[in-house]
Amino acid sequence: MQVMKWSVIALAVAAGSTQMAMASSQSESKGFLEDSTLNLFNRVLYMNRDFRSGGPQRNAQSYREETGLGIRVLAESGFTQGTVGVGVDAHSLSSIKLDGGRGHKGNGLFDTTSNGHNDDTQTEVGGAIKFRISDTVLKHGNMMTGSPVFSTDDSRILPEVATGTLLTSNEIEGLELTAGRFTAMSSQASTDRDTFGLKEINIVGAGYSFTDNLYGAIHHSDAEDNFKKTYVNLNYNLPLAESQALNFDLNAYKTSGDGKELQGEMDNTIWSLATAYSVGAHKFTVAHQRSTGDTSYRYGDIDGGGTIWLSNSVQYSDFNAKDETSWQARYDLDMAEFGVPGLSFMTRYIVGDNIDVAGVDSDAEERELDIEAKYVIQEGAAKDLSFRIRNAFYRADNSYGGDVNDFRLIVEYPLSIL
Repeated sequence: MQVMKWSVIALAVAAGSTQMAMASSQSESKGFLEDSTLNLFNRVLYMNRDFRSGGPQRNAQSYREETGLGIRVLAESGFTQGTVGVGVDAHSLSSIKLDGGRGHKGNGLFDTTSNGHNDDTQTEVGGAIKFRISDTVLKHGNMMTGSPVFSTDDSRILPEVATGTLLTSNEIEGLELTAGRFTAMSSQASTDRDTFGLKEINIVGAGYSFTDNLYGAIHHSDAEDNFKKTYVNLNYNLPLAESQALNFDLNAYKTSGDGKELQGEMDNTIWSLATAYSVGAHKFTVAHQRSTGDTSYRYGDIDGGGTIWLSNSVQYSDFNAKDETSWQARYDLDMAEFGVPGLSFMTRYIVGDNIDVAGVDSDAEERELDIEAKYVIQEGAAKDLSFRIRNAFYRADNSYGGDVNDFRLIVEYPLSIL
């Protein structure tokens, strides 16, 4: 893994040195303060889960309901001028509990105090220093990441935050190279620097746009004494008649245990293929996903709760169990073409079967129906204020998970201060 990581760094540096005479992001830098930005992002999340029957919830809490406000202050400086640009990023993440008593907590919105209650307020601050040569950026410190093999989750009030070093190079047009090493990650509900006990994870990746319509990527991670994971993606867009197109999206992971396997045995191959047909305001999607190996596909223990870039990873379930096969049918509607810009709808139905449950003779099944609506204000003082409703109806055999209704109301308001 170390050889792979440093090979990518060497390639990025070599590419930068051969193209230094050409225009680059660093050569066009206006300065540390001149290119600075300051953004405020507010999110209110109301979330309830009703565990209707059976499964692990039969003798446990049957209903969870919480509401919270998340406030993010994100400050990013520009880069100093010169061959090597220097800058800093900083953030403040705060949450305020609006509702969430002891009897119905547990949706992962807040940290828990020593007496078992949700924290009323909590704040996390962090920052990173960054360097840029040409179109290559090296960042060290606290950051949110979006790699298919190490991705911070942002499905609650506040995002996960990783600590480490990340190199991103865009020296060659259409090609992005990444390499990084991370040693800690805080959860969405905790201000601890390292919630998951991450020892060390190294990542490396490359993504390339072969044409305007064909993109491919390969990423690899090595979590010391835990697992090695490889991800590949191919995405092809086929334009048809005016306002019509076909899109094909293939995603796959191969995970195998490494060393002491501190997070448990891992041996899994999982892939998904989605085909989407767009015509005007409508989009119709069909997806197939299949998991094989001695274990399920696992993520979130130490590599981030968002590290599952698969078609059938949806609101409640990810359909990633051992030996599971799943299908999805989805419909999206953009109301802009009907005179209501900013309003959109989505519904999808996913069914999975052949799930291998330990100690159960027969294979288990699960199903999920999702219905969503979102509206974004287009102009005026409240421009970009959005309202989103997400509703999931999940049903599964009691041996696997039981029945759950998951409802979320999300209000978001981004503000650009600088």
